[in-house]
Amino acid sequence: MVTKVSSPRSLADLIRRPIVTEKATRLLEDNKYTFEVVPQATKPQIKAAIEELFNVKVTGVNTVNLPRKQRRVGKFLGYRPQYKRAVVTLAAGDSITLFPEV
Repeated sequence: MVTKVSSPRSLADLIRRPIVTEKATRLLEDNKYTFEVVPQATKPQIKAAIEELFNVKVTGVNTVNLPRKQRRVGKFLGYRPQYKRAVVTLAAGDSITLFPEV
């Protein structure tokens, strides 16, 4: 599969932030890390971005587009911003430090 070569800066902009929830914390035991990514990001782009940013070997990427949630402010009805969630599986010896020692 041929992927479009992107600059390192554009790859870093694909990953917004790590997601820290109960489920994401349980997945850390299986060497799976959860990130919020831009909705236009593809699996090969996410894999390349994680490998570039954290110097690890990615073995799998699973993504899910979450449904939009309604939000009301007074009488005005709107929606929260939509985002994509990516669950990244790393190779056996690799890890990402989400919580650095303080």
